[in-house]
Amino acid sequence: MAMTDNTSDAQLDFLLEVLKAIASSNGNQQVVEKLLEANTDKLNQTLADKLRDSATTTLEELKPDQATSLAAVILIFSTLIKQFPLGDKASNIEIAITGYKVILTVFTREVFPEYWAMIQNILGNAYRNRIIGEKAENIENAIACYQEALRVLTFEAFPEDWAMTQINLGNAYRNRIIGEKAENIENAIACYQEALRVLTFEAFPEDWAMTQNNLGNAYGDRIKGEKAQNIEEAIACYQEALRVLTFDAFPIEWAMTQNNLGIAYGDRIKGEKAKNIEDAIACYQEALRVLTFEAFPYDWAMTQINLGNAYGHRIKGEKAKNIEDAIACYQQALRVFTFEAFPYDWAITQHNLGNAYRKRIKGEKAKNIEQAIACLEEPLRLLTFEAFPQNYLDTKNNLGFAYQDAQNFREAYKAFDAAIKTVEFLRDEIISGSRVEEYKTKLAEKHHGSYGGMVEVCLALTNITAAIDYVERSKTGNLVDEILRRDLKTIFPVDVATQLEQYRDEIAAGQYQIQQGKAENPKVLAQRLQALRQQRNDLQDHYLPIGSSFNFEQFQQKLDDHTAIVEFYITGDKLLAFIFTSETQQPIVWQSEPKDLEKLGKWINGYLRAYNNHKTWLSNRKYPKESPWQRRLNTRLHLLAKIIHIDDIIQQIPPECDRLILIPHRYLHLFPLHALPITSQQGEGKPKILMDRFPAGVSYAPSCQLLQLTQTRKRPEEFTHLFAVQNPSADLDYTPIEVDVIKRYFNPPPDTEVIVENDATKAAIDSKPLNSYHCLHFSCHGYFNYQEPRKSALILANAHKPASAETNPERYLRISEEEKYDLDQCLTIDDVFELQLKQCRLVTLSACETGLIDYNNISDEYIGLPSGFLVAGSPAVVSSLWMLNDLSTALLMIKFYQNLREQIPLAVALNQAQLWLRDSTKEELEEWASHLPLILSHQEQLGDWFYKLDSMEKPFHNPYYWAAFVAIGN
Repeated sequence: MAMTDNTSDAQLDFLLEVLKAIASSNGNQQVVEKLLEANTDKLNQTLADKLRDSATTTLEELKPDQATSLAAVILIFSTLIKQFPLGDKASNIEIAITGYKVILTVFTREVFPEYWAMIQNILGNAYRNRIIGEKAENIENAIACYQEALRVLTFEAFPEDWAMTQINLGNAYRNRIIGEKAENIENAIACYQEALRVLTFEAFPEDWAMTQNNLGNAYGDRIKGEKAQNIEEAIACYQEALRVLTFDAFPIEWAMTQNNLGIAYGDRIKGEKAKNIEDAIACYQEALRVLTFEAFPYDWAMTQINLGNAYGHRIKGEKAKNIEDAIACYQQALRVFTFEAFPYDWAITQHNLGNAYRKRIKGEKAKNIEQAIACLEEPLRLLTFEAFPQNYLDTKNNLGFAYQDAQNFREAYKAFDAAIKTVEFLRDEIISGSRVEEYKTKLAEKHHGSYGGMVEVCLALTNITAAIDYVERSKTGNLVDEILRRDLKTIFPVDVATQLEQYRDEIAAGQYQIQQGKAENPKVLAQRLQALRQQRNDLQDHYLPIGSSFNFEQFQQKLDDHTAIVEFYITGDKLLAFIFTSETQQPIVWQSEPKDLEKLGKWINGYLRAYNNHKTWLSNRKYPKESPWQRRLNTRLHLLAKIIHIDDIIQQIPPECDRLILIPHRYLHLFPLHALPITSQQGEGKPKILMDRFPAGVSYAPSCQLLQLTQTRKRPEEFTHLFAVQNPSADLDYTPIEVDVIKRYFNPPPDTEVIVENDATKAAIDSKPLNSYHCLHFSCHGYFNYQEPRKSALILANAHKPASAETNPERYLRISEEEKYDLDQCLTIDDVFELQLKQCRLVTLSACETGLIDYNNISDEYIGLPSGFLVAGSPAVVSSLWMLNDLSTALLMIKFYQNLREQIPLAVALNQAQLWLRDSTKEELEEWASHLPLILSHQEQLGDWFYKLDSMEKPFHNPYYWAAFVAIGN
């Protein structure tokens, strides 16, 4: 049954002719395509409009069985035109979408549930491939269609169709633009894994293989988890797929999988990088055996892009030749990817070509940069912030570097500013407190270069204040967000905090709606959420400019007149130090030479290698007295001082400043900068180390913003309530002395509570109201996990397990061949984040490696135990930078608390205790210990140790014994 024709219209006549041909030929594809080929000029939006109007009217007028017949014909027509290779592809898809939507008025869920679900699935595919319209909205429509289809196509009733729809839904989530990218990819992986419940290797080998391929793509894009492992998972999936998709049996699918495998090898972290890239190139070249320009122009062009990317990163061969090969590949791809036919792919190719020209060695440099800029500007015609925020970010970032190369710093500033605003927008889309802060960290890691580039550009424009603003914006973003979330009502006035909470809750609810596909109009809701974010930020900034609105000048005004701050920042080729006081008009900037950064890298590698050997020595006592790392620590610190020119930096500080706050960057957090030797002659006498130059204290902060936030915390004047953990492992000989003396400087129980040895369990700590104590003191073992820093922990009772214990890597942390720790019985960083320390003024971590942070994290998120306690509520944390000596630590801690008892400021109390321990002779230590409130067994224990020494010997003069501890925070 065809539609009635009451008018004379060439396009409508053609449409009727096609529908009659389908009906009379039972949908013969050759018959229909012949008609389409002869009328490609009529395949446009007008035809889609006529199809919608005429079909809708006709279907309403027909009897049900006639309407069903016509709808079936339109279904065949829509499917054939969607696949039709000629004409305008975008228009063909629009016609198909129109047809599917029209026939859903006939094939309703109530009357034809299976057909309705099938059409929803097909319509979802059409939306996912749609060219016209905003891509983000098209994908949302696709997701909605697939979710509708799954209302009928259940696992129990239609397992195969359910599985195929799960695959389609996974593909849509993987390409989704709206919502948190990390969460979208997790949803995609979940869909593919669901599909594999049905599509097994044995029952559906081809579909199983294609799903493995899709799963590999998702693992390759994955943000959650360790990147190296995700890529290995992707490679394994592709290799599995190739068990079925062989060159002989499935040449096209084989080629596609080779292409995907090439991408994974190109991204691979494990193994030798040069070999991985060669493997990638080999995969792409294999794929091109099938994906030729003539037979598969689109896939050929995509493979050319991937091959160009591999040549651009190639290590083997001559670099200049590799870049020329990359440029040639991108130019080849542009034969197919024109702006008119494939606008998005054209834009991506232009972007890649621009990067290649920026790196080009052959030809005149200025001309190459000019071409790079031209290529990078072109994609922005399409890749707008609204439509493609991630691509827009990448393009603006690279454009910033290109303008920087051209010495056009004002245009570079504009480009980097746009990139950074987009990074911060994308970070803001991730819901704070949703336990996905690692996604924010990885986003910051990926785009840290934008901040570094902007800092260099600001310095080139002599805008030093702006440079330090961007330095701050690049650091500790997650910690700032978390402290703001938790301390909202103490940082801001009550009415402001209430309004900020309302904004937060409304934004979170809207994000959840979008993420779950429950928003009626995702685009409108996304715009509403952006307006709410702006209102929230404006209100917050009015009271406390922080985060992306950090204002250096306001922060500087709150410094007292005797405090100086040195904030380090590492760019791509140099070390920067920003030096300022309350009086400096703008920060003084010290910049290293590139060779100094190279020397610093070598020094760090040597230090870490020696320190790791030292840890091995501690476990087997390979050396009689000291490890080489201990013995040479003082020499290493002298060399570090020379490499970073600490004396040149300190000489920029006015003599009247006697207090110093150090803000390290990345791996500089690992080293005792307060113990660096200096030769400055400023002030009285001749200072020997940094602490001598600043008698009012040397302390540390992760960032100015963290310092600013800790200063907002109102804590009681009293320092009388102590909670202490003492020697949970029962193997620290001098810890009982340390805690037994320190507890006497606080009120007696119940204001003070000490849990000792076997009683010092995780359960015991969980049961205590820690928010009532002024000081928390942990005297125990600590462990920093370099591979997974969030699994670093304070080791409590019952945590130590033999190596033969359960092997669940999420729970058990192997520290040697013989032993492991049960993280459920430890106080991990994640556990610390959950604490509420509303009365706390100080946390002291008298344990090994408690001050170490994830120095590999290039976004400088400061992931370590100190950050956990700062977030939990303590304004200050004392922690250590290496594995400690038990006795020297006990003596240092007792002296530190004695100083605090004398109302000496925290940093000064620690520094003075460190200098005292360094300079004290055996005779002086013995005299001091004689006045401690020690029980007889402890007196005898110390006496036995002192007996071995000469009276004038300084047993703890080496920095190993006194320099490990740092005061962090306010």
